[in-house]
Amino acid sequence: MREGVTVEPRGAAREAGDVVVGIWQVLRQIEDPEIPVSLVDMGLIVSVDYDPPSRTAHLKITYTAMGCPAMGMIQDDIRERLLREPDVDTVAIDVVWDPVWSRKRLSESARATMRELGMSV
Repeated sequence: MREGVTVEPRGAAREAGDVVVGIWQVLRQIEDPEIPVSLVDMGLIVSVDYDPPSRTAHLKITYTAMGCPAMGMIQDDIRERLLREPDVDTVAIDVVWDPVWSRKRLSESARATMRELGMSV
């Protein structure tokens, strides 16, 4: 680096908390592949964390069932979308089964959408 020249890292550096808030907002835009409800409203996202030095988004997610056929698709959708964020270079996803998913994890918005689709919730 030349003396007196400052180079900004890719994407303006933001506080980790701000990045986490942004990640949650992005996750609200990603829908379950089978039901038109966001992954957040489905209760599939357990936690989100962010490591600034490695620019890694760490997610813990669960599924409605261990044999969910959409597991790979959901993880691919999450990675593809989060890697477009300026502060994210890596996405680490851990699948967890604790807490066990139940319909109690559904948001009121998800319940309303599912009822409109004729699903019992």
